[in-house]
This record gives sequence, C-alpha cells and structure tokens, in this order.
Amino acid sequence: MTGIRAALLVLPLAAGLLAAAPAQATTTAPNATLTCAGKGIDPGARIHHRTETLVKAPLGKIWRLHTDVARWPSWQPAVTSAKRLDPGPLRPGSRFRWTTPAPATPTTPETTLVITSTVGQVEPGRCVRWTGPAIGDGLRIDRGVHVWTFEAAEGGVLVRTEESWTGAQIEADPATAIRYLAAGLDAWLADLKTTAEAR
Repeated sequence: MTGIRAALLVLPLAAGLLAAAPAQATTTAPNATLTCAGKGIDPGARIHHRTETLVKAPLGKIWRLHTDVARWPSWQPAVTSAKRLDPGPLRPGSRFRWTTPAPATPTTPETTLVITSTVGQVEPGRCVRWTGPAIGDGLRIDRGVHVWTFEAAEGGVLVRTEESWTGAQIEADPATAIRYLAAGLDAWLADLKTTAEAR
C-alpha cells in the first residue's frame, strides 16, 4: 500500500508521457484560483487541480510541519530526500531540492525525479507559493506552480492547495496527468493531516 501511495504522491510532479489527449482535460475549481501575495498558478496551464482538507490541529503546528522542508521525508512516504539550499525560514527566493520516485508508465521508464523549487511568495501562517521543474531520466515537467493556503476554521485549519504543470511530455495526455496530480495532492494533504493531528 505504501508503494502505491508513494507512486501517487510522486505524480503531483511526475505524471508521465502517456497516450493520446482528449479534447477537454482541465479541472475547474469551484472558486477563484488560490493566491499567495496576489500570485496563483499558471493561468494558461492545461493541467491543474485544486483540493482542500480540514486539519484538526493548531495553525502554528501545521505551518511548521509543512514548511520544514528538510523533514518532509519523515512524514511523506513519497519524498525520498529533501534539502534546503539556503538557511532560515522560507522567504521569497528560498530554494530547496527534493527527490521522489516516478513509476514506469506505458511510455516512460521508472525514474527518480529531482525537483528544484523556488519560493516566489510567502506570508507566514497564511500561504506559500513555489515553482520549479521536475527532471528525471525520460520524464520532465518543465514548470510546476504550487500554491498552499492556511485558514483558521471551526474545528481546525482549512488547508487548500492548487497546482499547475506545463511541459510537452505531460501535456501529451492531460486527462491522465490530472488524474495523477489529483491523487497526489490528496495523498499529500492526507499525510499532512494525519501527521499534524497525531503530534
């Protein structure tokens, strides 16, 4: 089961080269695009997804867990390594590099993706937005844009996330890419919720 979840989580940054694309494949968020300091996902991206969950834990705890990038492997099975490339709290310009396995697909081999993310916007305790490519042998996402927001709600914190991908390989089959992106974002949120509520 862990291997399956790891494969699904990997695909928010690693949907492979897949078969022919259907005519319509983008998901439509029920509300406006998430933003952090006025910036959201790539508005022109064909591949994007948004989801949310209520985490029954204090906002400070959730924020620290989510932004302590170096510790991601301790609570996210699909993150095999994570390293900050600069010290201190996340801020605009902060960079981090992390790896995640990508399973084989009908058109791509099993590989490990190396993702180098750069924080564009951050409002401590409220939101963070990062961008970057994901590169593996035979698989590439040219640009991922990932936005997270955190809002106090009755019973806990409403954590929302939205991500877009661009790149010729994944745009070859947007419907399949979105399916993996959605499952991966759901898994990430589930791991965040489980870890924050247990500590």
